[in-house]
Amino acid sequence: MSIKQTPSGWKVDFRAGGSNGKRYRKTCKTKAEAERYQKFVEAQETTTGKAWNPKPKDSRRLLELLEPWFLLHGQHLKDGERRLSKLRLITEKLSNPIAADLQPLTFSRYRATRTKEGIKPKTLNNELGYINSLFNSLRKSGEIDYANPLAEIDNIKVPENELSYLTTDQIETLLSALDKCQNPHAKLITLICLSTGARWGEAEGITTQTIHHNRLTFTDTKNGKNRTVPISQWLFDELLTHARKSASNNVFTSSIGAFRRALKRSKIELPAGQAAHVLRHTFASHFMINGGNILTLQRILGHSDIRMTMRYSHLSPDHLLDALTLNPLDKHGITGIKKAAD
Repeated sequence: MSIKQTPSGWKVDFRAGGSNGKRYRKTCKTKAEAERYQKFVEAQETTTGKAWNPKPKDSRRLLELLEPWFLLHGQHLKDGERRLSKLRLITEKLSNPIAADLQPLTFSRYRATRTKEGIKPKTLNNELGYINSLFNSLRKSGEIDYANPLAEIDNIKVPENELSYLTTDQIETLLSALDKCQNPHAKLITLICLSTGARWGEAEGITTQTIHHNRLTFTDTKNGKNRTVPISQWLFDELLTHARKSASNNVFTSSIGAFRRALKRSKIELPAGQAAHVLRHTFASHFMINGGNILTLQRILGHSDIRMTMRYSHLSPDHLLDALTLNPLDKHGITGIKKAAD
């Protein structure tokens, strides 16, 4: 601790709370004022933990945080522009509150209102995720110095959707329907999805450079990581022939509309919201039914979390069969059933 007289006044220079505490320096008019200042700061640090001269409260409204969020984080996201648009809509519906004062109850009431409007739980969970990401990324970058005010709000529990897949007969029916469409790409894209588990957009986006050595490399994927999957010789040859007909580097043009029309003609009934994605489910389901390894499937599908892939594990022919042999009854030959007398 040091209080010294200088030409400009009494200079205080000390660390509150010991040698590792925050350093405070101030020049006062008198020695008594300098001593009072030191005692006040130490008392504040000890009793409240608050600094002598704290930063003014961040009074920016939620809308004012969107621009720095996009500059520091959003512009680097694959869907950054779309997410920014969503955040603007959410902010408007929340009446653009002071961001630091946003209360969990306020957001919960907003979510309840949206539920009454018929908005699906998955959409509401996405909206919470967008807001959480905004606060968390701004806190990490130092743009804000307060914690995410919505950190304690849980997602709405959403029942797991039915994962439908096509049977072999349905696959043939769908391919026959695709034979009748005028679009020259839809059937081949479908074959890629069924052979590799690719999403429609990934298969549709292949270029001449991504077809090589009986393999397809998918870029611009959902998780941002490229992945390469082997394909059969007949499909590789078909793709090379088709690629030679293209005047550009892209092998295909947009064909999702043609696929949906063919699916409708096939009269195959699917759960609401499923169309081309059923091809990915079909690949994964048949992969497991035919004895495939769940970890290999994870790599083929490009899932970053094994829990996503585990949705298909029940289709494995030996799934949970250990329950038949490792339970305490069968393991030790106990049945508890008395045989009838001869």
